[in-house]
Amino acid sequence: MTFKLAIADVPFGGGKGGIKINPRELSQGELERVTRKYTMELIKKGFIGAAVDCLGPDMGTNEQVMTWIKDTYMNVKGETDINAEGCCTGKFIAQGGINGRNESTGLGVYYAIRELTSYQNFADKVGLPKGIKGRTFNVQGFGAVGYWASHFLQKDGGKVTTIIEYNSAIHNPDGLDVEAAKDFMTKNGTLKGFPGAKETELTNPLNFLTKPADYLIPAAVEKSLHKANAEHI
Repeated sequence: MTFKLAIADVPFGGGKGGIKINPRELSQGELERVTRKYTMELIKKGFIGAAVDCLGPDMGTNEQVMTWIKDTYMNVKGETDINAEGCCTGKFIAQGGINGRNESTGLGVYYAIRELTSYQNFADKVGLPKGIKGRTFNVQGFGAVGYWASHFLQKDGGKVTTIIEYNSAIHNPDGLDVEAAKDFMTKNGTLKGFPGAKETELTNPLNFLTKPADYLIPAAVEKSLHKANAEHI
């Protein structure tokens, strides 16, 4: 985070932290109490603030979690810090958030792919035509990053042929409807039974990392690619 923000000249700090829990196992009330307690500890140590370290959303968080952080900080520091509302990003729009934050990381992935594939020397090295149109993509992780990257790739003529989630994976060599898959996943919590899939894997979704495609986008947890599966991928 330190290097990334320094290179981009974004004055948001450079820390990286979190809470070792599975938010799916907590109620809304429990998640709120955990979030507010975490924020209070950061405040006590002087580790959060618009001019100290501006927290951003990451895995397991959403607009509600970030809004709880902002609300907790403002309750404590609102009278002494004129920029209290800027203690974190990713809040609800009505709570000081900004348009475009949700898709920003996935859009960045898309921009990186678009830029890289526009160079002839890169295309020559990987033995593929330049550009995104007509190319196939495997996407591992279908949260904010994986979904939005897929959304923009599909919009640019690319085909997402495999989607891998923590509990299910689907494949269709002719391409999957990204929006329909996202709606299905949001509604059901799984890709099991998605009508646009020709193949589904529920036992070990990571097996679908080896499905043939032009490009693979790992957009989930770290260490998904490792020495045991690297040669196959």
